Amino acid sequence: MNKTKLILLVVLIFIYSCNNEKKNIAIDETSKPNVLFIAVDDLNNWITPIDAFSNAKTPNFDRLAAIGVTFSNAHVQAPLCGPSRASLMTGLRPSTTGIYGMTPDNKIRREGNPATKDITFLPEYFEQNGYHTMGIGKLFHIHAPDSVFQESGGRVKGFGPYPEKRFVWDGFGKGIKGIHGRTSTDWGAFPESDTLMPDHQSVDWVVERLNREYTKPFFMGLGFLRVHVPLYVPQKWFDLYPLEAIETPPYKSDDLNDIPNVGLQINDLPMMPSTEWAIETGEWKKIVQAYLACMSYVDYELGRVLDALENSKYADNTIVVLWSDHGYRLGEKGTFAKHALWETATKAPLLFAAPNLPKGKKIDAPVEMLSIYPTLLELSNLPAYKENEGVSLVSMMQNNEGVDNSYAITTYGMNNHAVKVNGYRYIRYEDGTEELYDHNSDPNEWTNEANNPKYKNKIEELKKLLPQVNSKWDSESNYTFQPYFVKQKSRVSGDSEKALKK
Repeated sequence: MNKTKLILLVVLIFIYSCNNEKKNIAIDETSKPNVLFIAVDDLNNWITPIDAFSNAKTPNFDRLAAIGVTFSNAHVQAPLCGPSRASLMTGLRPSTTGIYGMTPDNKIRREGNPATKDITFLPEYFEQNGYHTMGIGKLFHIHAPDSVFQESGGRVKGFGPYPEKRFVWDGFGKGIKGIHGRTSTDWGAFPESDTLMPDHQSVDWVVERLNREYTKPFFMGLGFLRVHVPLYVPQKWFDLYPLEAIETPPYKSDDLNDIPNVGLQINDLPMMPSTEWAIETGEWKKIVQAYLACMSYVDYELGRVLDALENSKYADNTIVVLWSDHGYRLGEKGTFAKHALWETATKAPLLFAAPNLPKGKKIDAPVEMLSIYPTLLELSNLPAYKENEGVSLVSMMQNNEGVDNSYAITTYGMNNHAVKVNGYRYIRYEDGTEELYDHNSDPNEWTNEANNPKYKNKIEELKKLLPQVNSKWDSESNYTFQPYFVKQKSRVSGDSEKALKK
């Protein structure tokens, strides 16, 4: 072979190897699993894969459960949407960040908060690791901080649509204008068509993008507004639940007699309907009916997403995670709200489906929503993020590792915490007062055993799990709907006038 031919052969081999290398890079990149990240606002555990309360009709939640893993005992890090979502998206506990109330999306990460100033939000971590990121609807408190998603569908403002005349509730209850916030806790059949619901339009956006071609793996966030109040959906969803067949949750009128003062202050929600009011007016079953109707409506929209995914080219290589930002009380403990450290406010659905996970598995061990961030990273074969305070649930889902010693912590305001372990809930408030519930004999948490000598050792054991860090309120985090939190922030920060004005 002459010199010219040899040089030509070397050049051809070089070009061929470069092309192959590029192909391999593309193949490796596109073989990474996609992520479909679905948040549902105010969804409790009444869905059929978990509690199936009052003959709930949620076939698409069942459908998702059948192809993945359902956690029936998952707990949020705060029983309020703003701090709960901030915790999940940062991977940090509220007690670490001081984000105990509502914080503008663009103020979660900033120089003024040492815990969050350099944090990488969950979608950003995927972008940094080669993903195309997209999001629509309520994912953070409002939608998302600027530039968190490469492609944003935004969010329709508020929780409408609203009828011209409010059906039932005035929004203030026993609250006082100018002092307490106004709630949108109304219920009834409205509007006429599903297509008029913002969630339907969000799903249209997701469906269209699931039919696109991508050169990178994608992370797609979808945040449903329902079942957040007002409990308005079209009439056909109410028709699924005849009033005469509706169950109401367990309730005792004297349930709060053994609750410490701080717990009573936290549960003082003058703008919310009370259970006694709902009983006296005959509205209790109607509120439950409306909540179930909203749940079935969200289930329908979830079905549209699952259909689109199954019919797409991404069906076999997409991780799906569905979660809610907290539970919701429908008359338990005297009111209709989240806003508490009790079981029905902290427990919410968590479901994962992925190519490397079991199908149709249910796990009853307590886990945290804080685990979503590290779990998605491990399922996607991405390096762990060192700032995450949660633990991955992959080994639990695959091999039942850690089931026997798992626990969950919920924080509501500064230094108020609940610890959930199998069979028990322990609550400790900022002044040292306590609650303990033995779920083996008291699943409704009606009897506070904190002063029962029988449980002294159990309390000492659970006390060791409490967070050791209790940061002061972040200056940009507020919750003016709840008088207790306005006072607490004012007291610990020393700027009462500023806190009361916000």
